[in-house]
Amino acid sequence: MRGDADMRGRHAALRVFYWGAVVWLFLPLALIAVMSVTGSSFVGFPIERVTMRWYGDMLRDAEFLRAFLYSCGAAAGSTVLALAAGLWTALAISALRSTSLRATLFCAACLPIVTPGIVSAISLRIFIRLLGLDPGYMAIVLGHAIHAAPLVVIMLVLRLRTMPTEQVEAARTLGAHPARAFLDVTLPWLAPAIAGAAVLALLESFDDFLRSFFLGGYQPTLPVLIYGRLFSGLSPEINAIATVVLLLTISIGFAGERLFRRAQPA
Repeated sequence: MRGDADMRGRHAALRVFYWGAVVWLFLPLALIAVMSVTGSSFVGFPIERVTMRWYGDMLRDAEFLRAFLYSCGAAAGSTVLALAAGLWTALAISALRSTSLRATLFCAACLPIVTPGIVSAISLRIFIRLLGLDPGYMAIVLGHAIHAAPLVVIMLVLRLRTMPTEQVEAARTLGAHPARAFLDVTLPWLAPAIAGAAVLALLESFDDFLRSFFLGGYQPTLPVLIYGRLFSGLSPEINAIATVVLLLTISIGFAGERLFRRAQPA
């Protein structure tokens, strides 16, 4: 009886800790959404009346729409590059016979995501200068792809480790060309991981501020635009923009999760 009581007490304490952590993580995000519908021109409590005015102002804001579409284009371009580079790197790592060499190459491929953000942004700014690129769209796409490629590598390498090698060997034995074996056997097996990696790379690029700030030109991405507007004070319109970005991020995350679950059995 005493053991059961202790177990129930631990479970209750764990539930309290869990819900406390949930509140601590999501309360700031909820406050952003609440402040986006205030009728006042300033952010603060109490909220005297509720209005959707700031969302209307946001949709009529040409600068916001340009920055949003610019961020979407940069995220799409960098995701394609990150998937291509990450897929090639993951296949190269998995094909190595030496365990130590495989571990070394894997650690080297993951280096961009463990490098401090400010160091990564400065190094990328120097790198694009060496390539002869001016700050702007192509520089942002390249920088975001370099930063997102390790996420693709991690997910694909983990997926390749669970792949039955006899399937590829059987395809080769039956006369399939290596490219045909890859398209018919390896690629379908990697499809769930590729879908999940694409979602992560897309969100990583869309929300990236430091690399966008250092690599951007005259047209700002959405995070850079929000940062610039903060200098004139925190307004409900900024909260409305942040709420839309938050909802979009959550929607893409859930869509990626559902896509991953649907594709996994195949």
